[in-house]
Amino acid sequence: MNIVLMGLPGAGKGTQADKIVEKYAIPHISTGDMFRAAIKDGTELGLQAKSFMDQGALVPDEVTIGIVRERLSQADCEKGFLLDGFPRTVPQAEALDGILESLGRAIEHTINIQVDKDELVARLSGRRICKSCGASYHLIFNPPAVEGKCDKDGGELYTRADDNPETVTNRLEVNMNQAQPLLDFYQAKGVLTNINGQQDINKVFADLDALLQSGRS
Repeated sequence: MNIVLMGLPGAGKGTQADKIVEKYAIPHISTGDMFRAAIKDGTELGLQAKSFMDQGALVPDEVTIGIVRERLSQADCEKGFLLDGFPRTVPQAEALDGILESLGRAIEHTINIQVDKDELVARLSGRRICKSCGASYHLIFNPPAVEGKCDKDGGELYTRADDNPETVTNRLEVNMNQAQPLLDFYQAKGVLTNINGQQDINKVFADLDALLQSGRS
């Protein structure tokens, strides 16, 4: 049960990751969590990562890959894991294969939650924030009782600059361009499955669950 979970922002990846982890009792491993744990534990690689993060710089691949190697070698990963946010590039995916080969393992499933770009723009640009209290709403998933007004204090709701449709569209296009080579890599290895993320949340998980169950003895 060694899984790489992929999906563009707004596809519902986090929700499905939580459901997979709960059912299959495997660790949900994100890049951010790994960095924070390594820094907290004061490991050599963690301190190296911190030095780059403190400067606002990207953590180099060799440091990231070293932290991934340490994390996947831990006991709680013996029955499997769910990787989220790593790998992001083909060189990272190749390095991950090398790590797993040294552990006598391999990626069994790369799951890509697919949602049309227009739907993602609607999901991501629908957020509204109260100017006075900061409460968050969503025009589709959690609309206010009165349009444009906060339920709590009647404050005016506004759209953050990074939530406007043009910004969201540009962000999605960057993500799509970055993700495609990685999807091609896993497609060529025969481990990629695309899941329709435009269904009800529980139906998406049912499809994911059926896929994971099909690979079990």
